[in-house]
Order: sequence, then structure tokens, then C-alpha cells
Amino acid sequence: MSEARKKAIADSSVEETVDWWATAISDIEPGVIRMRGYPIEQLIDGAGLVDMIWMMLRGEIPSPGQAALLEKALVSAVDHGPQAPSIASARMAATCGLGLQGAVSTGVGLLGDVHGGAGQQAMTMYEEIRKALAEGEQLTAAVQRTVADYRAAGRFIPGFGHRFHPRDPRRDPLLRAVAEQRERGVVDGAYLDIAIEIEKALVTRSGKSVPMNIDGATAVIYAELGFEPELARGLFVLSRSVGILAHAWEESSQAQRIKGPLPPPLLAGYKGVGPRELSAERT
Repeated sequence: MSEARKKAIADSSVEETVDWWATAISDIEPGVIRMRGYPIEQLIDGAGLVDMIWMMLRGEIPSPGQAALLEKALVSAVDHGPQAPSIASARMAATCGLGLQGAVSTGVGLLGDVHGGAGQQAMTMYEEIRKALAEGEQLTAAVQRTVADYRAAGRFIPGFGHRFHPRDPRRDPLLRAVAEQRERGVVDGAYLDIAIEIEKALVTRSGKSVPMNIDGATAVIYAELGFEPELARGLFVLSRSVGILAHAWEESSQAQRIKGPLPPPLLAGYKGVGPRELSAERT
């Protein structure tokens, strides 16, 4: 080690060293575990998992109404069956001998912008509209302008419509829960109004409505509760991890190994060049 390096280490204070990974989340000492200042003993006795999720992300214990609303959003996104790529990939990984940690991480790794990111994108859209309202634009006008802008740019309008469900069965109970908490004064309902107005504005060329889906509905909840848009994706990942774990565990207990995307004897279609021979010059 060079003399300059030795001097730099000697000059480093203990405070600088322990602050390298300084955090406001957890306080750990021998015999002591505190989360956001709360002793773990008290949290074990008095807090639920949803309370812990809120507290770890936000710093404080949620009110009962806040916790109830967050729990509904988390419950709604747990699973959507093996047709969901995150679930299918986890099950496939489980048959390849990766173990639970490998199977779950495979499934979670597929939750990106397209599969898993619509909630964050919907929240960002809601925030844009709310900013326009704060600047004096009327709700209907702001929504119609936003929808027109998205369509003109060829952008997908996140949080509305579903490739599988004509009407997402998770929409109504989630929005009903938001409306109930608005009546209790837990949330103000501004994002609920924005989302419903978007839904009214979305009509296909054939005249069919485009109902809100789970991403749009949970985005309403997370926005009403004051979470940042990026956390909408993080909370979705947290929720869906439960379903991914369950499916990976179920698949790992079955005998079949190395299950591919298609059951045998089916094979993926081939659309390339037909059969041909390597030229004589190459032999």
C-alpha cells in the first residue's frame, strides 16, 4: 500500500467511516433493532405488514384508513395467473432447478415498463393533469387535452383497457374503497375524479368504452395516499412477488422438469428460409 493511501486511511475519522452507509430507516446495535425509531418488539406486537410497508417507505405509522386503502391495492395485484409473463417465467424457472430465490427473481425481473410499469405511468399522467388544474384549467378540458396529446403522439394511455378482461373485476372495489375513504376524510378524492374523467373521455372508434384497469385504479390509490409515481411500480412488484412465490412453489413441487413455453409436442412456428443445402464450395 502506498504511503499516500496509508495517510488517507489514517486521516479518515470514525464518523466518516460509519456514515458511509448512514440511513434514516434502521438503527441496529447489539441487542437493539429499531425501524424508523420504533423498537422491533413493539412493531411485532402492534403493527401489521401493511403498517410496516408504509412506515418503512414514509417514516410514520399510517392511520387505519390509510392502511386499509393501501392493503386493498396490494391485495388486488398479487396474482393474475400463469398467462402473466412474470408468473409464467417464475414457473418455468422453477422447473429448471433454480430454487425459489432464482424462480422468484426471474419473475420479478420481468416487471418492467410494459409488464408492471403502467401504474407508475398512470400516476405520472394523473399528476400532469392535477398540475394543469392547479394552474386553472378545468378538469374536462385538461383530460380531453391530455388524451388528445397522448393519441397524437401515438402513446399508450396507461391504466385503461385490458387485453384479457372486458371490464377489470378489480376496478370497482378499488374505486369504491377510495370513495369511501374520501367520505371519511382520509383522502381528498382529486385523483379519483381525474381517473373517472379520463375513463369518460376514452371511447373507441366503434363507440365502446375503455374501462379503467388495475393499474389505473391502484394508481389512484397510491396517488391519493401521497406516494411518488416510482413507488407505484415498487409496490406492484412487492405485491406481485407474493403470487410469483406461490406459483414458483407450486411448480417446484411437481415432477415435470424443464418446462418450455409450449407443451410438447407443440413447437414454435417457423417463418424463415425453407430447407436448403450447404453449397458444394463449402464442403
